[in-house]
Amino acid sequence: QAQLVESGGAEVEAGGSLRLSCTASRSIFRGNSMGWYRQTPGKQAEVVAAITSSGNSVDYGDFAKGRFTVSRDNVKNTLYLQMNALKPEDTGVYYCNTFPPPGATMENFSNGHWGQGTQVTVSS
Repeated sequence: QAQLVESGGAEVEAGGSLRLSCTASRSIFRGNSMGWYRQTPGKQAEVVAAITSSGNSVDYGDFAKGRFTVSRDNVKNTLYLQMNALKPEDTGVYYCNTFPPPGATMENFSNGHWGQGTQVTVSS
């Protein structure tokens, strides 16, 4: 059964750091570009970062550039997101999936194609 399990979310103060992890089943991870996505309160879901299957190319949402770093371990089928200089507006639920996501949509994180996400809360 294809699975995505995100972890590492926590409550931190502004300026702090977190490292998120996403362990995926082989069928999802191997050979696919992967992405981090987030749903923040009152805003549409957005792409945080993406990385190619080899890990040689990455891209970030404008808000993440210079603060976040995406990486992957193709042996452990695990995706990472190092987040530094966190801001209160980074508060939300963070998900991982293939990039682009299944159906190329982020409309519904509860449609069975996503993990449970991990909550990041940044206090001011």
